[in-house]
Amino acid sequence: MSDKSLRDLRTENSQPAPKIVFPCDYPLKIVGDATPDFQAAIVEVLKAHVPGFEDDTVTAVDSRKGRFQSLRVTITATSNDQLQTLFASLKATGRVHMVL
Repeated sequence: MSDKSLRDLRTENSQPAPKIVFPCDYPLKIVGDATPDFQAAIVEVLKAHVPGFEDDTVTAVDSRKGRFQSLRVTITATSNDQLQTLFASLKATGRVHMVL
């Protein structure tokens, strides 16, 4: 057995994350259970946090078996605080499994 400890590959040769310059176009993929009102609930949250958000810019894609739905949208992000608040509000709905 080697005396070397395991390496954490996430920290070796890693560059700092790029800084986001605001305002910018910010793509989102929001995944949740495919229910009839999922899209409407998410659009309501987006409208509350993104000034001028248009709900017709949302693209919905169902999973292969139809259990999940992903909503794809690009918003105009104005600050890191806005994004953090948006992510918290999406999580607070209890309907969002993942935001990418």
